[in-house]
Amino acid sequence: MNTNGTTSPGTDEPEDLHLLAGEYVLGTLDAVQRQSVQARLPHEPALAAAVREWEARLLPLAVLAEPVPPQSALWQRIAGSVDALTRRATAARPGFWHRLWHSLVFWRGLAGAGVAAVLVMGSALMLRSMPPITPQYIVVLAAPQNQAPGWMVQARTDREVNLIPLAAFTVPPDKALEFWTKADDWQGPVSLGLVKPGEPVRIPLDRLPPLEANQLFELTLEPSTGSPTGKPTGPIQFIGRAVKVL
Repeated sequence: MNTNGTTSPGTDEPEDLHLLAGEYVLGTLDAVQRQSVQARLPHEPALAAAVREWEARLLPLAVLAEPVPPQSALWQRIAGSVDALTRRATAARPGFWHRLWHSLVFWRGLAGAGVAAVLVMGSALMLRSMPPITPQYIVVLAAPQNQAPGWMVQARTDREVNLIPLAAFTVPPDKALEFWTKADDWQGPVSLGLVKPGEPVRIPLDRLPPLEANQLFELTLEPSTGSPTGKPTGPIQFIGRAVKVL
């Protein structure tokens, strides 16, 4: 670690590298440190892998934060602050605000900060709404057509999962949603039973091997009594893989 708070390429200890990647994904680094990490990513596979790991851990948490429309008074204060900043910047450096407004780098950075804020908010909401024991695994089940999240799987142990609805979903009268899981080395998916749209359910995994990272979960549309073959036969409605949190 250098005296200015940055690190030289290839000098990080594994723990320091992991911490740096986490701060980068969360957006808590200052501008100089963030630019330093961005410059290192194409040339340091270990750092890039750590960033991808943190993204895989934290991005699913963003869907837990329900959007809340801001009050009109907030927008008025923001508009007033922007107007004041514009006048000061224009007076100090003519043309500065115009260049900033049309700067692709500026808006990309602003968008990155917004994503980080959503991640932090999602993490805080999850930890606040959940019991003290943090889940070991999280799975976000998204629609394969548009990647819209529909369900979330939480597992506080490797012997039980909680399936939680995130969005409304309608099932035809003669159909049912069937829940499946499959680890990488299994021959095929195993049914975890039928689930009702909009209703959370707790499902034991007593008869299955312990839950593992990257384990596949999916919901398929089957006949009202379930798959007639014991394997998925209908179209996949939601699908995702387990991410180990702890």
